[in-house]
Amino acid sequence: MGKKFALGWMMAWGMVVAAWSQPSDFEEQGQKFNTLLYYMDQLYVEDTDMESLVETAIVNMLAEMDPHSVYIPAEELQAADEPLNGNFEGVGIQFNIFRDTIMVVSPISGGPSEKLGIMAGDRIVTVDGEVVAGIGVTNKDVQRLLKGPKGTVVTVGIKRGIDPELLTFEIVRDKIPIFSVDASFMVAPGIGYVKVNRFSKSTMSELYKAFAKLQQEGMEDLILDLQGNGGGMLRTAIQMADEFLSEQKLIVYTEGRSFPRDDTYARIPGRFEKGRLVVLIDQGSASASEIVSGAVQDWDRGLIVGRRSFGKGLVQRPVNLPDGSAVRLTVQKYYTPSGRCIQKPYEEGVDAYRKEKFERYESGELMSLDSLELPDSLKFETRLRSRTVYGGGGILPDVFVPLDTTDNSAYFSAILRKGLDNRFALTYVDSLRTELEAAYPTEDIFLEKFEVTGQMMEDFQAFATDEGVEFDEEDWSKSGHAIALRMKAMMGRNLLEQSTFYRVISGLNESLERAIEILQDGTFEKANLAHDTF
Repeated sequence: MGKKFALGWMMAWGMVVAAWSQPSDFEEQGQKFNTLLYYMDQLYVEDTDMESLVETAIVNMLAEMDPHSVYIPAEELQAADEPLNGNFEGVGIQFNIFRDTIMVVSPISGGPSEKLGIMAGDRIVTVDGEVVAGIGVTNKDVQRLLKGPKGTVVTVGIKRGIDPELLTFEIVRDKIPIFSVDASFMVAPGIGYVKVNRFSKSTMSELYKAFAKLQQEGMEDLILDLQGNGGGMLRTAIQMADEFLSEQKLIVYTEGRSFPRDDTYARIPGRFEKGRLVVLIDQGSASASEIVSGAVQDWDRGLIVGRRSFGKGLVQRPVNLPDGSAVRLTVQKYYTPSGRCIQKPYEEGVDAYRKEKFERYESGELMSLDSLELPDSLKFETRLRSRTVYGGGGILPDVFVPLDTTDNSAYFSAILRKGLDNRFALTYVDSLRTELEAAYPTEDIFLEKFEVTGQMMEDFQAFATDEGVEFDEEDWSKSGHAIALRMKAMMGRNLLEQSTFYRVISGLNESLERAIEILQDGTFEKANLAHDTF
């Protein structure tokens, strides 16, 4: 019996060895690629840059697979991860290149520049003795000059106001937060508003602070703005959805060829499980934004308002390569609680896939959902109220809000393309900063009392003309109000806080205005949701 067992084991092992000795398709193709590289290196008519050739091959291979598997060179890897990590290391300023000079839009709260007294409106003229004004400095140059490891020192020479002497600051670089929550404020009695721009490691701690502040101010209902939020970390999306869903509610599940189905459930008492909830989305809301809005919609927890989201239902995993570079490789698809995969088709290639979001305007979808074909094969039902929802290409809102083109004009578009409104606002605030800070010390006072005067608008029209945008009376009659509102918002941001911009500009956010109406006119109650059962 022992001999039979030994013989059987030897035969089995021999089969394994034989299988290993036979090259797999993977090995054959690898050998083929390496052989080609060898002959190119040895025989090609000119010198070859092997590193560049391999990187080009990797990029093109990934593009053939799906639009979200991407290659990241070693030197770009840290910068690519910074928005997800929620911080970077540097001097801590928000800046603009203004008239060929680095202008501080605002120091980042708690950063090393703020602690030294560097102020909004300061212009950086020298960095470590090198003149950086008037030489065609670029955003990339600023990153190279001012970013750096924590603890290192950079010396900057700053021009402030009309003072002819440069102020010298030695800045010790430190960790600088990248904020996920752009704004949180009350938009109406009992209704709080939170704008989230990404899903990073720090997003939830920022969201908790926003909730606490708004609840102290009397928030009973919440409008969560995910418009333009392209996503981020899957884990953060799950944590955010958990704040709105009671325990043991399925949030999302993932599956892939090499990965079995993995269900993720709500597991903690959320900070906002009871109040009425509206989530704003648009064609720029993707990935993690769609996980949150899909879970809220599928459990009948709240209303989704706006326009169809981007449609990214693929999950990437970082894969490190030997030279320090990496690939974010698609390994799974994710599904909402009702079973929807909201990934839009990508068979026609990466370029067509990326253009699809812009083609929605041409097709009329941004004006009316009637232009969108919704076959029965894409129909699903919500988990508690059996409402019809759709998969196969983004999250469709419960309440559609068409794109508002009332204020659009060729004149306004030219101003936006050239950034003239922002440049004018920066110049205005910089020229009167001391007086403005004294007159408008808080956001509330600024919102209530600051006015963009007719003289300011005449000055702006002249400025735009000097910059090559000719004044058009008819276009101004359409867009003048929106231009003035954006001007006030930008001046407020430069003078006070990032949130000031969103408080001012909320009047141009058509989905936000509709969400407030929904919570005030009885539409929310008529939707037959299950929000009061959580």
